[in-house]
This record gives sequence, structure tokens and C-alpha cells, in this order.
Amino acid sequence: MAENDAVNDAVNERIRLVVLFGGRSAEHEVSCVTAVHVLEALDPDRYDVLPVGITHEGRWVLAEEAQKLLAGGRPLSLPAALEAAGPEVDPLPALAGGASDLTTVVFPLLHGPFGEDGTVQGMLELAGVPYVGSGVLASALAMDKAKAKEVLAHHGLPQGRWLAVRESAVPRSFDLGWPVFVKPANLGSSVGVSKVAGPEELAAALGLAFSYDEWALVEEAIDGRELECGVLGNREPEASVVGEVVRGREFYGYEDKPVPDEVAAEVRRLALEAFAALRCEGMARVDFFYEETGRGLLLNEVNTIPGFTPISMYPKLWEASGVSYSELVDRLVRLALERRARRAGKIGRPRG
Repeated sequence: MAENDAVNDAVNERIRLVVLFGGRSAEHEVSCVTAVHVLEALDPDRYDVLPVGITHEGRWVLAEEAQKLLAGGRPLSLPAALEAAGPEVDPLPALAGGASDLTTVVFPLLHGPFGEDGTVQGMLELAGVPYVGSGVLASALAMDKAKAKEVLAHHGLPQGRWLAVRESAVPRSFDLGWPVFVKPANLGSSVGVSKVAGPEELAAALGLAFSYDEWALVEEAIDGRELECGVLGNREPEASVVGEVVRGREFYGYEDKPVPDEVAAEVRRLALEAFAALRCEGMARVDFFYEETGRGLLLNEVNTIPGFTPISMYPKLWEASGVSYSELVDRLVRLALERRARRAGKIGRPRG
């Protein structure tokens, strides 16, 4: 009860929200676009917003131009994408909200390495600042596709055939069938991914993957429908409706080829199991393949910081579930505060 009271008190007060965007990964530009939409969705009466960008080179800067536009009131006149440019700032004081007396929450909108992989989450833990999304362990596990698959397999979740390969110990042969996909184990985008038709193409594909990471993942190519489900929550997470990715479209609608009710229910159940198995919190998008005449549902991957523009799958799934974009942002901030209040009393954890 005291935990809930602390959260309610913080939520009822104005919150200093640090919107962290940009980053060093290949998805820097996507993050800059996402940040605009999050800023537009924030209630200025509820949030005092501090936009902080990370440049391609890893410098932390105050997005001064965006801050000026926010100060101008509504309606906002933000650009299509924020620019990670401005005066350089010290990360820890910036993340802690500076000299503000308001409760500070950080919303990381970073994809891939140096943002979605537990590194920034570890910095936030050290700073003692609540933040949106999964903690260090879940972030690192979900980013390392090979390790995530090992954990998910241990929990009995159905997956396609796969093999983790280390650069220093490439096997002479393996039996996954052809074609296969080869990708870096730790990368959040399609960069470095190759579809390999036969063994003669394998060395080049592995070489490309190893140029990004010392571990590569080799996966069988699955001919199936691509289904996705959003998960939202901490200790009692909820699963959204199920959507389907149809190539050439932004979002699947039920009017095209509905997912059978029993399949959708199973997707939602497995999504919650995967979320729990990796110890995710806050949010995640869980992706599946569905072989209609074969093995049924096969879990593909879990994304702890999914795309977050209004037309991205995760917000669209929740919109279809009755949760608006602005409400989704509010709920994620509340979940960050709830987790902080719940964990603050544990031995060795900061109480501030």
C-alpha cells in the first residue's frame, strides 16, 4: 500500500521527464523521429521535459532548439526529427534532472547497442533514477539474440532452429537446412543481416556479421506469417491484440486475413511467458512466425525498446487495444515509478 501511495503521489505531481534520443547505433535517425512524437504526446501540465540527445560519436548534448520550441507552448512547431545537437552535457547530472526539485524519470528512446542493451540502463541504475522499460539484465539478454534464445528454450518456448557461432570457433558444418539467415548476435536492426541460399555463400555472410559482433546467429528461414504482440506492465503485464506484418504495409488490419482466435490467444500467452522468462518490465514487442500447416507458432525475438512512432507496431497494437499513444506514454512513466518504489526498499538499493 505504501508503495502504491508513493507512486500515486509522484504521478499526481509534475514530473521532470528526460527524453533520451539519438544514440550511436544504426537506428539513430529513427530515434530522432520517435522523440518528436513522444514530445508532442506529453501533457505540458504534467511534464517538465528535458530533451537530451546522444550524437553518432557518443557525445551527450542538450537539444537546445527543441527545448526552446517546447517552451513556446502549444501547438508545438517541432521539426520532423529532432537533432542531437547543442551544448555538451555531463550524462549523470543530465539524467538526474539537473537542479530540479521535481521527480525525474528518464524515457530512453534508443535502439540497438549503447542504448537498448543494458548499458544506459546500468548508468541509470548507478544514478538512482527511475526509467522507462526493462532493467539491465532483460535489456542485455534481449539484445543478445543467441543468449535470449537459450533462455527462451530453457523455458520451453517454441522456436525455429538456430545456431550461435563465435568468430574464433566457426563450425565446419551444421544442419539447419537452406536457406538460412545470418546476423550479428548483438544488433538491433537489419544491418549486417544476410539471407544465404547455400554453403558457398556462408563464409561471406558470416564475415559481414562478424564485422559488427564477435558472435553471429544462424537461423533457419521460416516460411510463415509474421505475428506481433505488445506487452505492457511490470509484475502483472498485459498483452495487446495480435497484429500481423504484411510486407509493403505499415500495419496489419483484421479486415484482410484475420488471425484465428485460438492462435491469437496462444500468441498472447506465449508473449507474456517470453516477457517473464527474460525478466522484462515496462514494455516489449514479442515477434512470432506462424506456420499454418507446419509447427504452428515459433517465437522469433523480443524487443525491449520497440519502435515508438505513432505508426510503429507497438503503439498501433495498443491503440487497437484501446490505449491511446499519449496514455501509453503516461502508463510507461507510471510503471517506471512503480518499479523504483518497489525496488527502493531492497537491501543495497538506493532509497532516494
